[in-house]
Amino acid sequence: MWNWAASLRIRDFRLLWGSTLLYSLATGMEQVSVGWLIFELTGSELMVGVGAAARMLPFFLLGLLSGAIADRWDRRKLVQLGSLGASAVALIMALLLLGGLENVWVVIALVAALGCTFAFVLTVRQTFTYDIVGPEYALNGLALGAMAMQGGGIAGSLVSGAVIEAAGAGWQFAAAAVCYLLSALATLTIRDPGRSLRPAAASVLQNLSGYIRLLRNYRLLLVLMLLTAATEILGFTHMTLLPVFAKEVLHVGPTGLGVMTAARQGGGLLGLWILAGLGGVRKKGLMMFATATGFGAGLMAFSLSGNIYSFIGVLLFVNACAMAVDTLYKTLMQDAVSDEERGRAMGSWVLSIGFAPVGHVGIGALAGVVGAPRALLINGAALAAISVVSALALPRIRRLD
Repeated sequence: MWNWAASLRIRDFRLLWGSTLLYSLATGMEQVSVGWLIFELTGSELMVGVGAAARMLPFFLLGLLSGAIADRWDRRKLVQLGSLGASAVALIMALLLLGGLENVWVVIALVAALGCTFAFVLTVRQTFTYDIVGPEYALNGLALGAMAMQGGGIAGSLVSGAVIEAAGAGWQFAAAAVCYLLSALATLTIRDPGRSLRPAAASVLQNLSGYIRLLRNYRLLLVLMLLTAATEILGFTHMTLLPVFAKEVLHVGPTGLGVMTAARQGGGLLGLWILAGLGGVRKKGLMMFATATGFGAGLMAFSLSGNIYSFIGVLLFVNACAMAVDTLYKTLMQDAVSDEERGRAMGSWVLSIGFAPVGHVGIGALAGVVGAPRALLINGAALAAISVVSALALPRIRRLD
């Protein structure tokens, strides 16, 4: 039955959803400003890739730790602390940029600090959503949460491009700091602390050591981690090249980059809206493989986009597939483990997407050699091939409901 707003009937989920929307306003601003700022400072595609990698590296380094903590402590408080930490880092970035900062490595270091806060918040939000809505509405709740991220990202991207052109990146980061703060405040009246609060909860160290047992007991989780990592490296890293397309291929400037980033978020929103409406759909495994294949095919189509309009059309399709397959990964990972281990399952997901620095640096270097359109053509062909081969070779995954 088509009931895309089912989880929004739950009060605590509505508050978490609102907090996510505010958080994504800030991250949408950040994604536009960081790529443009680094490209302006260096003129290097590779350095844009390095900046994106710096933001994603904490996902790899802190993924397991964030999952272990999410299975031990109050998830509501963890979301609040992570949002406050992001606000503090964004404020520091704003003050330095307004003071005339031009050192790209300081910018990259602060971007990495934002990535550290994001790694924790992302892990906890996925697990906390499942806590609040339960397994019956898990796919719907996770899709709606991702829709909030995409919707806020659209607004943040559009605002960011305009603010950068009118007042500079410093004031844009100041606005992001306010949004992160409001996101933390929005969670204060959530009643559910999350199922991590158990009298006999294991310590964080025990939870970390439990990852080996978790992956041994749930081989399905390990396979999903590998597929997630491959999709992240080959697919999601296309966003690294958006500043290059905006400045050197399509010649549309920072405002055009904001529109392109908003279109990327809009495509994701469309894919998630469709997925949320499917609710308790069966054959999630088959849907996952089909969507990942479409993701790869869409990346290949970028090489045929000769103007901003066709580029945005492809961008909408690519990111509809991207966000849908990512939500399917998260849902199947949490479904695969026991309730007490879902924090670590989401930590495993964050670890998998933490392989993105390999893709960000790789696609930046590849674009420097063959150009941005051909770099996406190569990555898209590889992702589509991996998805088709995996679907044929892994019937157990394909049959997952």
